[in-house]
Amino acid sequence: MFRTEVNIAISPSKIDLQDKLLSIGSCFAESIGGRLISNKFKACVNPYGVIFNPVSIFNLLSDTLQCVEPEADSYVKSEGVYFNYNFHSDLSNLDENALKSMIENAQKNTNELLKSSRWLIITLGTAVVYKRVDNGHIVANCHKVPATSFSKCMLEPDEILDSFNHFFSQFQKVNDHCRIILTVSPVRHIKDTLEVNALSKAILRTAAEKIRKGNDKIDYFPAYEMMIDDLRDYRFYKSDMIHPTETAEDYIWEAFGKSYFDTDTQLFLKEWRKIKKALSHRPFHPESDKHQKFLKETIQKLEKLQGKITVDQEIAILNKQLL
Repeated sequence: MFRTEVNIAISPSKIDLQDKLLSIGSCFAESIGGRLISNKFKACVNPYGVIFNPVSIFNLLSDTLQCVEPEADSYVKSEGVYFNYNFHSDLSNLDENALKSMIENAQKNTNELLKSSRWLIITLGTAVVYKRVDNGHIVANCHKVPATSFSKCMLEPDEILDSFNHFFSQFQKVNDHCRIILTVSPVRHIKDTLEVNALSKAILRTAAEKIRKGNDKIDYFPAYEMMIDDLRDYRFYKSDMIHPTETAEDYIWEAFGKSYFDTDTQLFLKEWRKIKKALSHRPFHPESDKHQKFLKETIQKLEKLQGKITVDQEIAILNKQLL
């Protein structure tokens, strides 16, 4: 054996295709969330953009539940564009009022989703945070504001735990049927050196365990351990030697599915994989009898799935290709 394989626990609770899911946090949240969406799960991914540190994640979730608007001084103009320190630059605009409207809509939609979601997937990215010098508030993003406006520090595990508990106590009042899956992002933050990254990940892992311990509604999924210990070879990293390759992400996704998808869902995913491949097929002769037959057979397969997932768009695309 030339591997140290991570043994993934099989979850007794299963994610159903009809369950609403919210995936929030670092860019790895988009890896899992994106695969959920592409496989027809009812998932929403990072409605506030990528958020790396856990305190900002939990503060955003708390404010969303309480319908708290961002403070007036959290808006900043940088390089002619308006941003908000609490959100990713995905939420930005040339007009400040337009940005406020964007954030208001995002909070409203996310509030409704938090109240109805069956699953909440939270991916912690880094324990390194930046605090505003003027008021000491932790920011989710510095938005290229000069470094002199911030002080950099490392979160403590208990600080992360307190921030989570503040959110979770509110969350339980409006949604007591939602399960939470915690992950630590396997993406390395090496800008501050590998030593700092190692300390940061250790703090996140410790905090995740403190959050999970004693709460039967919270799971920890070891995406970080799979990447670091199982897929330790650099062939599983992109050319930047920081981000996992698609192969690595697929491997972690497969392990996630084995833990959280029941047999019927796994069978559906296998069938859907074939259909997705068929949908991406580009024929040399689209008008040929062979391809027209292929289109009709694929449409029939999609129609059989209509009671389980929404496939109207896929069927419409194929119908346009029929003679």
